[in-house]
Amino acid sequence: MDVTLQNAAMAYGKAINRGGEAAPDSSPVAAGDTSFADMLKNAGEQAAATIEQSEKAGVMSNLDKVELTDVVQAVNNAEVALQTVVAVRDRVVEAYQQIIRMPI
Repeated sequence: MDVTLQNAAMAYGKAINRGGEAAPDSSPVAAGDTSFADMLKNAGEQAAATIEQSEKAGVMSNLDKVELTDVVQAVNNAEVALQTVVAVRDRVVEAYQQIIRMPI
């Protein structure tokens, strides 16, 4: 079974919607608000951009166009972004697995 971040977020959304009619005070996503899946997508895109900037800094370092401290900072930012993505992925997968184990 292939569990991806997007599949887990979609399963989470479906599990919420399966409860029947929504309670009066639990309205769907209001205008201007972002859904959980959108929030995860944006965070993933930002992490990918950070990692891409790190790669570019490494290439520029090889061409002696960037200071070494800038490269170290970019690599550190990429490492933090990757650790965050992995932590969020682990939590989403754990939540997905808990939803799957729920009795009907």
